Amino acid sequence: MLARNLELRLDPAAIMERTGMPPDAWQIRLLRSRAERTLLLCSRQSGKSTVTAAMALHEVVFHPNSLVLLLSPSLRQSQELFRKVTDFRNRLGEPIAIAEESALRIELRNGSRIVALPGTEGTVRGFSGVRLIIVDEAARVDDPLYYSIRPMLAVSGGRMVCLTTPFGKRGFFYEEWTGDGPWYRIKVTARECPRISAKFLEEERASLGEWWYQQEYECSFSDTTDQFFRTVDVEKAFSDDVTPLFPDAPPIQPLSLPSGDVFLDDIEPLSESEQ
Repeated sequence: MLARNLELRLDPAAIMERTGMPPDAWQIRLLRSRAERTLLLCSRQSGKSTVTAAMALHEVVFHPNSLVLLLSPSLRQSQELFRKVTDFRNRLGEPIAIAEESALRIELRNGSRIVALPGTEGTVRGFSGVRLIIVDEAARVDDPLYYSIRPMLAVSGGRMVCLTTPFGKRGFFYEEWTGDGPWYRIKVTARECPRISAKFLEEERASLGEWWYQQEYECSFSDTTDQFFRTVDVEKAFSDDVTPLFPDAPPIQPLSLPSGDVFLDDIEPLSESEQ
């Protein structure tokens, strides 16, 4: 038992090995990484939730008094990720005894906690000293949530891992993935997952169509189906390289509003020539 616990402490990847789920090469890199900020852009069913669940368990078991938050767009999704964590713990045989447990929270005898929360900005405020934040389906999480959780790591020096499949060219995850910020980025397509067969992918491409297939399995950031304008066209509209239609037109002046209270009786109607 001592040798096993030492192995688990020194190598987080051993959690998956010991529970009968040998990790893929990219999962090993992630589990052994100590990067402060990580983005996982992964295909459906590639094992992204499983590997972050193992990461969360390792954090609370071998780092006493740690707080790990599990976030996703909905409470149901957060519960699913939390369930993966408890499954790993049960398979390992509870290396540290539980002090308290519920459907959304677990506290160990070493003072560490894991809390699952729905992805709304109002539910996450109040937590501090967070050692690890895991944001599942991050491309579908509202930006205000992302902005509200970043300050939680200011003092603790904790880590953040955001995992997702793409969901259009919008939102904080897309901006961070395509930006030049100090993120450790890992991309895993379905073709790189040994558990997904080529035959299945061929069937999915035929059934879903190219747009959905590229998004769900090839990690492609595509315009959403309800967009009226293509993202590339919107971006071009703000380009300095495009010649204005009216280059000699005077700049638009900001509308000046009267100070103080304004009542309808104070507003003069337009004259016929102004209408």
